[in-house]
Amino acid sequence: MLTEDGKHLYVSYDEYHNLIEKLALKVYQSGWEFDTILCLARGGMRPGDILSRIFDVPLAIMSTSSYRAEAGKQQGQLDIARYITTPRGEIAGKVLLVDDLADSGVTLQAVIKMLKTNYAPITELRSAVIWTKQLSTFTPDYSVEFLPTNPWIHQPFEGYDALRPAQLLEKWKL
Repeated sequence: MLTEDGKHLYVSYDEYHNLIEKLALKVYQSGWEFDTILCLARGGMRPGDILSRIFDVPLAIMSTSSYRAEAGKQQGQLDIARYITTPRGEIAGKVLLVDDLADSGVTLQAVIKMLKTNYAPITELRSAVIWTKQLSTFTPDYSVEFLPTNPWIHQPFEGYDALRPAQLLEKWKL
């Protein structure tokens, strides 16, 4: 649900999963076949996991981080992991790079540049996201929703960003 001022987008679990399914359909209807999904952790992990199940391809993971301050609400320095975790040796062939959104575009551009420079076995690389904001300097190959007002996206699992074990103990009285 987008607020009236267009500054916030609130997404339920059902909406979130429906959007991932729509992303899967966009990729499928393009006719492009790929060997591996590479998701960017953390935002791309849930979509990457679901897409890897739908397409029945291995899921590789690369950790990136730029939203750490203020419980994940403020962008900072971009960190990209040095290694990719993959179940089949080195990542190779046709790869679908998955993240949750193209916000500024900086992360996706940096990761793609790094992959093209350091991973010669990747023969083709395409990108897929749920949301693309207008301010993004990067245009993914596949995207479900274009957000012209650049809202802050409140994803359904973000409550865990500020939840700590002591609070869970209190909640569950264990």
